[in-house]
Amino acid sequence: MISFLKPRDGGGESGGWFTRLKQGLAKTRQQLGQGLSGLFGAGRKLDEAFYEELESVLLSADVGVAATGFLIEKLRARARRERYTEAAELRQALGAALLELLKPVAAPLDISTHKPFVIMLAGVNGAGKTTSIGKLAHYYQRQGKKVLLAAGDTFRAAAREQLMVWGERNNVTVVAQQSGDAAAVIFDAINAAVARGIDVVLADTAGRLPTQLHLMEEIRKVKRVIDKALPGAPHEVLLVLDANTGQNAVAQVSAFDGALGVTGLVLTKLDGTAKGGVIAAIAHMRAGSTQRQPIPVRFIGVGETIDDLQPFDAEAFVTALLD
Repeated sequence: MISFLKPRDGGGESGGWFTRLKQGLAKTRQQLGQGLSGLFGAGRKLDEAFYEELESVLLSADVGVAATGFLIEKLRARARRERYTEAAELRQALGAALLELLKPVAAPLDISTHKPFVIMLAGVNGAGKTTSIGKLAHYYQRQGKKVLLAAGDTFRAAAREQLMVWGERNNVTVVAQQSGDAAAVIFDAINAAVARGIDVVLADTAGRLPTQLHLMEEIRKVKRVIDKALPGAPHEVLLVLDANTGQNAVAQVSAFDGALGVTGLVLTKLDGTAKGGVIAAIAHMRAGSTQRQPIPVRFIGVGETIDDLQPFDAEAFVTALLD
């Protein structure tokens, strides 16, 4: 495997996370590594065939057409500027270009601005919303925050029950109803959070496809009701994306952002896919736009344990992916 960036120190908790991150990206690492190891081999000349092969390797990891074009143009410019003639000379440049693309979306979520800080989660069916809520509850509890969960997925009894299990596991209150309106459940949860001095409210919503227009209108209603319960809320609208969906995740970002005004992303199940490059495609969505800031990737998930959802760190990600 080619070394692009210097790996982080392996000690301490951050080192443990880096190890899990590297392991979680194994399938994508393998997908990239098999192609890149030959491309950047000794004696390989920088010619059009090289760039065409590199394009194929990046696309195979679901980096996407636009982001792949961005990265290759960066490498071409670097090669011209530095007068490189051999592919090996561009090894470090690929990591640097990927880091340049990802850094603007690596923005940790600041929950200190409001109390309670209301986080509304949305996404398609099976993306991992409910599990992500459980892991986020654990994450914020470890920071000493008081957390409350709102079981806003009233379509599936299993979702409510799953959230109750997470609540018990984390020893946090879950506001739920046997049936009824999602907006009403979350409204009650916010009122309870205000009364109890809660720091963070995590509000689940039912999974839905962007093409289900009546369900997209319903989730808009949920957001409006949250604002009535606590003016200015939700303070964060997190869209949960399953990395296995690859380029379809990009379409989901566009659709849900248009309906809700998404303020952050959670990319789950990176450990189960060779399509981890999709994060580059997502990062490139608003690259170069002067009107709209990129949507931050707040958290990524690389496993099934409770600690395997962590804030996105662009440098650690690139190092783990390409080292």
